[in-house]
Amino acid sequence: MLSRSTSALAVAALVAVLVASPLAASPSGKIKAKQREAQVVLAQVDALDRRLGNTVEQWDGAQYDLGKVRTQLAKNRSHLTVAERARRQAEQLVQARLVEIYESDQPTTIDVVLGSTSLGDLIDRLQAEQSVATSDRQLAKHATQVRDELAAAQTTLQATEHKRAASLRALSSQRQQIGAMLAQRRRLLASVQTQIVQMKAAEARRQAALAAEARRRLAAEQAQLRREAAQRAHAAEVAAAAARAKAEAKAKAKATAPPPPTTTVAPPPTTTIAPVAATVPAAPTTTDPLATTTDPIVTAPTTTASAPVTLPAGHPEAATIALRYLGVKYVWGGESPKGFDCSGLVAYVYGELGVTLPHYAAAQYQLGVAVPRDQLQPGDLVFFDGLDHVGIYIGGGQFVHAPHTGDVVKITTMDSYAGSYVGARRI
Repeated sequence: MLSRSTSALAVAALVAVLVASPLAASPSGKIKAKQREAQVVLAQVDALDRRLGNTVEQWDGAQYDLGKVRTQLAKNRSHLTVAERARRQAEQLVQARLVEIYESDQPTTIDVVLGSTSLGDLIDRLQAEQSVATSDRQLAKHATQVRDELAAAQTTLQATEHKRAASLRALSSQRQQIGAMLAQRRRLLASVQTQIVQMKAAEARRQAALAAEARRRLAAEQAQLRREAAQRAHAAEVAAAAARAKAEAKAKAKATAPPPPTTTVAPPPTTTIAPVAATVPAAPTTTDPLATTTDPIVTAPTTTASAPVTLPAGHPEAATIALRYLGVKYVWGGESPKGFDCSGLVAYVYGELGVTLPHYAAAQYQLGVAVPRDQLQPGDLVFFDGLDHVGIYIGGGQFVHAPHTGDVVKITTMDSYAGSYVGARRI
């Protein structure tokens, strides 16, 4: 990807080369040079568009991950509150038990012995006192252990939340930077295109003026040619009249002159030349040993097509729904008819079918079942650019998608994205 300064230098270098060429000296050459400059800038805009689309999809993924962490953090916080309450209640129970034992008239061992009706009764009373105390201590210990484990998990989740938030901030900053570069390139492209329009209009005016001037010049030249032609015709008539007069005078002089003397000339002798018969020997007959050679028959190997994979019916009606939103503008993170990004469009369309999908292409790729490309059907999700882009297949080798900033929801052929195709899923 070209940086802003590198892009500017590249454009400047290209323009310098074009201006230095002889063709650039003419108005048409200048227009072509400006059109080439526009193509360079347009290529940069397209590359930035694709890069921005990928960054936005990663930003969607960071938001998705951060949302999952925060949801888990809220659940853990709730569990931690309950555990802390249970720990305090257990400690209060132990403390209350100790106070109760301390303040009440507990029987001494002698009292227990004297109050017992039997040895078994004595043992049962002593074990009961010990069991209650042990149970209270274990309850308090378990509650404290649960509280500590949840607190440690909370600390880990908070650290994860900070990392996810930092990643989201970094992607937001990157998105803004690319967006600023894209806006600058778009302004330059608009300026170049405006210059091309102005140059074409100026050239059209110049051509019109040249045509008018040429028409006037040609009219004057034709009038001059007509005058010259009339002059040549008059001169030819004069010359023809003089020639006729001269011929008549010559004929008259010849008619009055005596005839010349007659002279007899003998014809030349006739010579007969006998024809010479030429015998041409017949050409020797040769046999080409290759003429009787028979080429071997080559049989193409036969291939057996694999049996088609059994797939679920899917949601072909999603293709029809997607067509309703053709022309909706592309919006970062958009997930409504006011504006869509690629995964937002897919999530919204399937939402109308009662199917909830995450607003994140990579997460959508984890759902449903994989579909071979030769078994795609309308409604299947098709993924590109390393899972940074997704669309809805509509049949006929086409899919509906929200391409990138500055574009709208539209139909595109699968072949145009063949180099970046990842796979397909049927929901």
